[in-house]
Amino acid sequence: MSAHISNFWYLILVLFPIIGSTGIFFIPFKKRDHMCIYTETITILTSILSFVIMTHRPEEPRDIITFVSKFSISLGFDGMGTIFGGLISFLWPFATLYAFDYMKHEAGDNTAKETTFFGFYTMTFGVTLGIASAANLLTMYIFYEMLTLVTVPLIVFTLSREATLATRTYLYYSLGGAAFGFVTLVFLSNYGNSLDFVLGGILHYNGDSNTVEVAEGTIAGAMQSIPAGLMRLVYLFGFFGFGVKAAIFPLSAWLPKAGVAPTPVTALLHAVAVVKAGAFAILRITYYSFGTDVLRDSFAQCIPMAFAIFTIVYGCSQAVRERHLKRRLAYSTISNLSYILFGCLVMTPLGLVGALTHMLFHGIMKICSFFCAGIVIEETGREYVYEVDGLGRRMPKTFGAFTVSALSLMGVPLLCGFLSKWNLASAAASSGLTLAYIGIGALLVSALLTAIYMLQIVIRAYFPEKGFNYSAIERFHDPGWKMILPLAVFVILMIVFGLFGNVITELLTEVANGSF
Repeated sequence: MSAHISNFWYLILVLFPIIGSTGIFFIPFKKRDHMCIYTETITILTSILSFVIMTHRPEEPRDIITFVSKFSISLGFDGMGTIFGGLISFLWPFATLYAFDYMKHEAGDNTAKETTFFGFYTMTFGVTLGIASAANLLTMYIFYEMLTLVTVPLIVFTLSREATLATRTYLYYSLGGAAFGFVTLVFLSNYGNSLDFVLGGILHYNGDSNTVEVAEGTIAGAMQSIPAGLMRLVYLFGFFGFGVKAAIFPLSAWLPKAGVAPTPVTALLHAVAVVKAGAFAILRITYYSFGTDVLRDSFAQCIPMAFAIFTIVYGCSQAVRERHLKRRLAYSTISNLSYILFGCLVMTPLGLVGALTHMLFHGIMKICSFFCAGIVIEETGREYVYEVDGLGRRMPKTFGAFTVSALSLMGVPLLCGFLSKWNLASAAASSGLTLAYIGIGALLVSALLTAIYMLQIVIRAYFPEKGFNYSAIERFHDPGWKMILPLAVFVILMIVFGLFGNVITELLTEVANGSF
């Protein structure tokens, strides 16, 4: 594959769903089914193209647009980008299929609202693929900012006062975080002749003189230096800036509020695109921009790790207290995102494996649980935990899938959640860091609290109080196949990955070692 053709196909991968989404706005579809077929076709073709490119990717990234020598829009899947890109490319067609039935009830007869939703929903797919395939920090930052903008219409979809306030909060947090991330971009561009993602980072740490220099081979001529302490401070700006979307405490308040959006959007926010983009960006700058040699055993490791550990427990504690179904799952997401950040901050190859494992598996577990919650809300109109009593008997497929996702999130063996938590705990134990040992304790506390807030829903659904009036819920039932099929696929994946997790671990180990 020539460089010209490679550039073309990478560009098509990102632009195809973005341009294709405009057709949803402007094509005068005679029937709703025609719009649905068009949308699903765009999504599936994008996923197929994504997998073809990822399995036949060239060794070097491709510059699409070059502004000056060190500033370019460059796309290319490396190992980490392939994992993230593969996750979103697999989940998005199922999420879109689910959304067809959900939005039929949500939008009612308002065709304009529904086409607006699916237009931006499909556009978000292309932008997220841009983040996954970004080969340098500038490219990732541009798509990262675009992700904020294209998801705003999805959050504000209902146009209610609550949705408007939630959108405003989301914008304030996201744009503020991006400003901090921009500081990182400026410093790395100033002290290096390349912003490319290179495993190990583009910086070289001179421990004797406590300075940071541009790594060998990235700059011609004399090497520039900067005090290591200042560069570590810049890393903190990047960590907390990108950590807004990863919902690190105290920058997580936007996430539960965003639950006012339709469930396909909250699943998108909490499982696939937005929050994972934040975690992915932190993994990138830690291992591929700064490099762990510069950061390890310093305040740039300890401070973020302390926040991640606290967030793990904080998110679970809030989930136990929360009575609203979707907001409870949102607080669960806050906790689980910091699992990924904790693995990242161990700053070893094993830590990176643990972080990638949980990024992959949490996406599947959480999108399944959110879809189940969405079905309950849409089919019954019930939004609170105490309202699910007895629904397990009337909606067996929905609550069967929810039960599997709950057990997996708890870390029950033979399900994928156990493997990701095991990898995280193993990485922390082998690191020798005192703070990492505390993190293992936080994982154990989190597992207990997860069991409380997830099993409470399951138990109430299957075992309501004695004398419960089942006739009051007789009219409720499982939805159609468009909603049930994605749940069945996710359940199968949680079980298969739990049983054959070694294959995934070996693949992610290759990613962490730079051999994939």
